[in-house]
Amino acid sequence: MKAIVHTKYGPPEVVKLMEVPKPIPKDKEVLVKVYASTVNRTDAGFRSAEYFISRFWSGLLRPKYTILGCEFSGIIEEVGKNVTTFKKGDKVFGYNDKTFGGHAEYLTIAENEAVEILPENVNFYEAAPITEGAHYALNNIRAAKIESGQNVLVYGATGAIGSAAVQLLKYFGATVTAVCNTKNIDLIKSLGAAVVIDYQTQDFTKTATKFDFIFDAVGKSSFGQCKPLLTEKGIYISTELGKNAENLFFALTTPIFGGKRVLFPIPSINKEDISFLKELVEKGMYKPVIDRYYKFEQTVEAYKYVESGQKTGNVVLKIAE
Repeated sequence: MKAIVHTKYGPPEVVKLMEVPKPIPKDKEVLVKVYASTVNRTDAGFRSAEYFISRFWSGLLRPKYTILGCEFSGIIEEVGKNVTTFKKGDKVFGYNDKTFGGHAEYLTIAENEAVEILPENVNFYEAAPITEGAHYALNNIRAAKIESGQNVLVYGATGAIGSAAVQLLKYFGATVTAVCNTKNIDLIKSLGAAVVIDYQTQDFTKTATKFDFIFDAVGKSSFGQCKPLLTEKGIYISTELGKNAENLFFALTTPIFGGKRVLFPIPSINKEDISFLKELVEKGMYKPVIDRYYKFEQTVEAYKYVESGQKTGNVVLKIAE
């Protein structure tokens, strides 16, 4: 089968389209013929290993798992002899940031992992980007224990994580203020933001509103910058470590004092999470934003675009037509 392979860490050019052996499903695994995947921050982070700490999971000197692609959608071509929840021909989507494999024509995944039947109202290319941004957003929203009626600010609302966060926060009943660029104001309003601040013409720190939760979905703000905007017991979460890994330090120290806090939750996803996201998609309460599509052989270009910081929502990789 064809796959996008990286045998060393580095820039987008380290990935190559190659022929590799087709995987064989184990007793409790399914073999998926992949129709679509995505190129996202998770894939880019593990490929570059810019954060050295990621190598403790992916391999210290070279990649342990050479085929990236944490999101996927496709058709089950074969099932292991002990699989009971899926059958051959099922259309599925899922997420795997443990062993990856989505940037290939076929992948295997255990039936009890984060894989589900495709929502009825989307195709393969719309289903592939359901999980990556949304599960990061969902983890952070849950960590902040958001309740209906609370005020939340989402900084970086146009990315995969931010655009998912706006929709999920609206579902949970929060009043969302979103920070984005000029061209995406109407888009972010359509996702459920009550107020949109254009960072190209306005300074979001000058807003008079106090927030129960500030979620930086792109890691470009700081706790010090946002602290005056928080309520007395408000929570700040960023998707990045911050300057000199300050967010880890603040996550350890600020809860001690019982006031404004920084949290740094470790993201995870399970079968229940993906079933929840599927339900929201089917009810029309969540729809991943798609910026553009790339062909399989254009994966290097897709990585470059993702890392340019210019994308809106998700970048989808078409593995099969």
